[in-house]
Amino acid sequence: MSDTAFEWLQQWYADHLDGEWEHQNGVRIETLDNPGWSLSVDIGETELRERAFAPVVVERSEHDWIHARVGDGRFEAFGGSGNLPEMVAIFRSWAEGRGRLAAE
Repeated sequence: MSDTAFEWLQQWYADHLDGEWEHQNGVRIETLDNPGWSLSVDIGETELRERAFAPVVVERSEHDWIHARVGDGRFEAFGGSGNLPEMVAIFRSWAEGRGRLAAE
């Protein structure tokens, strides 16, 4: 993992651009009002669409938490105000087949 989580995410997005996918799909990063972040990655038309994912629930403190899941063709993660890089790292680890795989 020599590149940052965000550099990797940028490359993952670029690797899926085909002139069509990006018109209906993509990556969204938004803020939450509690405060925190949400990350949504459309995976329904990617190699990840059938990959199992074990949901993540991390509750360290009121401002240090992450919940992540896969469903409806989307990877979704929600976390505290300082957890965005970790949320992207969870997606990366799963996308690269290195973690968060659900038991089959």
